[in-house]
Amino acid sequence: MLDHTSWAHTYIDLDRPNAARIYDYLLGGATNSAADRELAREIIRVMPEVEYLTRANRAFLRRAVRLLVDLGVHQFIDIGSGIPTAGNVHEVAQGRDPRCRVVYVDREPAAVFHSELLLQDNEFAAVVHEDFRRPGAVLSSPEVQHLIDFDRPVGLLLFALLHHVPDEDDPAELMSVYREALPEGSYVALSHSTHEAVSDHILTVYDLYAANRTPITLRGQADIARLIDGFDPLEPGIVHVPRWRPESPEDADHPEEAAIYGVVARKQR
Repeated sequence: MLDHTSWAHTYIDLDRPNAARIYDYLLGGATNSAADRELAREIIRVMPEVEYLTRANRAFLRRAVRLLVDLGVHQFIDIGSGIPTAGNVHEVAQGRDPRCRVVYVDREPAAVFHSELLLQDNEFAAVVHEDFRRPGAVLSSPEVQHLIDFDRPVGLLLFALLHHVPDEDDPAELMSVYREALPEGSYVALSHSTHEAVSDHILTVYDLYAANRTPITLRGQADIARLIDGFDPLEPGIVHVPRWRPESPEDADHPEEAAIYGVVARKQR
């Protein structure tokens, strides 16, 4: 756990809840502060299924990455990668094919620090301390330039990220910059919180986030489709993450409780 005597005190505000650290707590991690845990417990009280949501999103990540490796994608840029936990992208991808290369990108210092520790002996994976909203800085970073070959297909991963990008930051325009940088045969895989066909108390949870200065922008299928303009979704399209190619009947249980859409899409020619 993070506390005010740890390294993190130098870099981050531990008294302010942080979405990445709350997510870490919900997944059973220890890289979170008392403020993060307090808000997470309040969220669980209001919406007990939030722990199911985080697990379902993580399971979707694993299924999507495995599929992309099977489709011939061997290099990934994972933006908003968060604090390392079980089943990280490089573990899933390199477990499928050891040649896979992964660059993680996150603006949260705790996520970057712990990723650096995890990756220090992995020559095919690295982490960049940057913000999705600065695509030029992300794509020109030394780590991306060293590990990613833009003459070959790339998997752009944006799991549980874009709902943290408000409309005033024009996420569709930002997505177009990344799309133009990707070579033919590339894919995007993303998940995004939604207000459509979900439990009634989901809006209360997002009000809690907003009240703690970590607002979330909920979007529907049509909004997400606009974000991936220029990409062709693979079947089954934009669906609640438990319904995206479940590997067992349990994976698809109670999709409305997931409150998050997922999609994998191929860049158009």
